[in-house]
Amino acid sequence: MAVVLHCSLLLWTRLAAMVFSCVAFSVAVHGGQLHHGTGDWCIFCWAFSFAGTLVVLLVELFGLQTRAPVSWKNFPITFACYAGLLCLSASIIFPLYFLKGNVSYSETRNLRIVSTVFSCLATVAYIVEVSISKARPGEVAGYMATAPGLLKVCETFVACIIFVFVSDPVLYDRHDALKYCMSVYCICFILSAAVIVLCVGECTGCLPFPFARFLSAYALLAVVLYLSATIIWPIFNFDPKHGGTKNRPYNCSGAMGLCTWDKLMAVAVLTGMNLVLYLADLIYSARLVFVSA
Repeated sequence: MAVVLHCSLLLWTRLAAMVFSCVAFSVAVHGGQLHHGTGDWCIFCWAFSFAGTLVVLLVELFGLQTRAPVSWKNFPITFACYAGLLCLSASIIFPLYFLKGNVSYSETRNLRIVSTVFSCLATVAYIVEVSISKARPGEVAGYMATAPGLLKVCETFVACIIFVFVSDPVLYDRHDALKYCMSVYCICFILSAAVIVLCVGECTGCLPFPFARFLSAYALLAVVLYLSATIIWPIFNFDPKHGGTKNRPYNCSGAMGLCTWDKLMAVAVLTGMNLVLYLADLIYSARLVFVSA
């Protein structure tokens, strides 16, 4: 089996991302004293990113792209985008739970700072990789290398963060309107994830309808659904007339991480963010001329 090594900016970027993510979780595991479940999530983000990048490098090193059970035009950039988002979330969550309010100088604190710094570096490296790999105007590439494909990765990731916030504690069972918002998040997430799986698995040709038309119709539906959720969620959580709390409770200031009110606000912001993402997706999908190799 021949070993193929092409030195390029993309290769060095992947190597840097792999090293940075490896250092982040190694240092955190070694002496970070992660006593909270959130630490396990951060470790997963860094370890998953490291392992996936290692697999991508090995496949390309040994020239196994044609033997891979996935589309190699779509998989590496899809993974890099998810890895970048995972490392970004860890870069925000880790200091929020393990550095906030900790002003005492100790070895544990210093190691946590090191993990945070390398997590940020890994995030930058993955963003650079996505920037290098994404399709240029007029270039023939996989769907996931285009702007709509990358937007769908971001849409599913934001939805996953929403699911995390609304599940502990359960924030959507107080009113039917909030359950409707939850159904919006689930429906749009499932459809976006299905599109990603179809593209990475090269199964879009098996659909009984034109894939491009489905993308445009789905993007329009998602914009309408998220627009309604963007309006309904804040009304039934922050308007006192509907049982909500307008002002942030005082006990949230001393809470570690995010209190319930903070999570409600975070879901409202993330809902608006996904609305913008789906709107951009709709615009791109309507304009994009998808050319398959």
